[in-house]
Amino acid sequence: MQDYRVEAEVSKEGSVTVKGIPFQAGDRVEVIIRSQTPTGEGRRRYPLRGKRVRYTDPFGSVAENDWEALR
Repeated sequence: MQDYRVEAEVSKEGSVTVKGIPFQAGDRVEVIIRSQTPTGEGRRRYPLRGKRVRYTDPFGSVAENDWEALR
């Protein structure tokens, strides 16, 4: 199986035209169309992307009570 990747823009009529493909007339091909804009998947995968971050105590110690050497 030979893969061929191309970017195309959807026309106002809702169609996509791909010219100059490296296949012969009569060859059977599989067509898969994926959007390049992050729709729902990108938002679900990184739910905190774009959210504001607030550091309450950025230089404070973390889990200081858990260190055995300090007891």
